[in-house]
Amino acid sequence: MRTNVKLILIVLLSIVLASCTGGVETEYCPPSDIVTDLEGRTINVAVENAYPPYNFIDTDTNEGAGWDYDSVRAICDVLNCEPNFVEAAWDGIFEATAAGEYDMVADGVTCSGDSGAERDQVVDFSLIYGSSSQSIVVRIDETEITDEASLIASDAIVGTQIGTTNEARAIELVGEDRVLSYDTFDLPITALIAGDVNAVIMDQSAAEGFLAQNPDDIMVLPDPVTGAEMFCFVFPPCSDLIGPINYALGVLEADGSLDTLEAKWWPQE
Repeated sequence: MRTNVKLILIVLLSIVLASCTGGVETEYCPPSDIVTDLEGRTINVAVENAYPPYNFIDTDTNEGAGWDYDSVRAICDVLNCEPNFVEAAWDGIFEATAAGEYDMVADGVTCSGDSGAERDQVVDFSLIYGSSSQSIVVRIDETEITDEASLIASDAIVGTQIGTTNEARAIELVGEDRVLSYDTFDLPITALIAGDVNAVIMDQSAAEGFLAQNPDDIMVLPDPVTGAEMFCFVFPPCSDLIGPINYALGVLEADGSLDTLEAKWWPQE
């Protein structure tokens, strides 16, 4: 994920401005004081549980796990709140959040570029907490697809998740006729292993998570197919949680907690 964005400097600026939005404004939100104690408030957090290592179901415990779970719990430790994780489908997740079905989304959501600007017409974002490029994933015995150029030159079918920046990049590279889009992030990897697709395009940080789960079946090609994309939490427009969670992110950046979580979920060999 590479949490190398120095949040604390941005948080200090946000405290001065007391702004409630984290990106392009969906609408004007009046400035408000940032609350640092939520007094035990329950926060409904949407997760897919299909996007390791951000969020997934641990097969040993049959419970949700991942960076999103750990980071939101750490945020609530700072803010005195209680996270209630709710499994949600990716398709329609922003519209459901805007309608108030969820208090926030923690799912490795891209908040930069054209996709971020489009999503920001519906929801609001936190400050940036991480970044990742997109990569190509292939079966471990793949010899013909070795980089972006060979993928484009081939007739390979590319798997991806519907409605994501990964899908947009896949279509841009090989055309819509060669792209199969799936409802959840794990299904393209399942299809790849089964031989139903020849390659998958996904965020490198997630690709590393799937690689850890399937080391004998897949590999991640070394050259990314995009530059870095920024990740943020997602909220209903003008949510009163944006300021507090931005504050908590700054605390966790300053005390090294975000670095600790990155080392846990993206260990360096």
